[in-house]
Amino acid sequence: MQCNLTCTCGICDPNIAQLALAAPVMALHMKAMAKQLDYHTIRDIFARFQAVAPEPKGELEHVNVYTLVVAVALSAQATDAGVNKATRGLFAVADTPQKMLALGLDGVTDHIKTIGLFRQKAKNIMKMSQILVDDFGGEVPNSRAALQSLPGVGRKTANVVLNMWWGQPAQAVDTHIFRFGNRSGVAPGKDVDQVERAIEDHIPADFQLHAHHWMILHGRYVCVARKPKCGVCLIRDLCLFEEKNL
Repeated sequence: MQCNLTCTCGICDPNIAQLALAAPVMALHMKAMAKQLDYHTIRDIFARFQAVAPEPKGELEHVNVYTLVVAVALSAQATDAGVNKATRGLFAVADTPQKMLALGLDGVTDHIKTIGLFRQKAKNIMKMSQILVDDFGGEVPNSRAALQSLPGVGRKTANVVLNMWWGQPAQAVDTHIFRFGNRSGVAPGKDVDQVERAIEDHIPADFQLHAHHWMILHGRYVCVARKPKCGVCLIRDLCLFEEKNL
């Protein structure tokens, strides 16, 4: 994933540094904030997404829930492609907390050194793995609060894991979803908490499970930041974005 508004790397102070980093991006999106779309329009939008991709999937590679947590935590301020390139070798030798601890900090660091902030992320992986072994019997917990108690895991990471692994309709708001929600009117909000609440409140229940992936993929490949590809957008006629491209 691209660097997101709710950084989950565990490095930044969540109340100061993250907001400072996010401020320019949020200001850009605020200029394009649309009003809240009505129920029927939102149903039409997600019906189109569903028709094209009935079972959308995340792009982070993983082999179990533990490797999913690690991959999502590593994706802060990094791309999915970059994380996948680094973790293929890592997960081949360390796909459990116990194996990760056995690999050691130097071994983990060497595997992920192509990812941004890799030194701190490696430390978080080791701390997370130790806590999982000591406090959770080597198993990944499946409540948001327990997940967020792990080093390097914030609300966004927890929501991704709850959604992708346990099928919970949790909404992880990253920069793509924040941008799309505000441009289109599907889920406008001045911050990620408001966008998350708008998604939960306004997207019909039968679309909630996959809403996160439909929006992030649409934001990543069509409703891009600088030159949105409105000419090929399947919801162009329903979107409230005023500065549509051809």
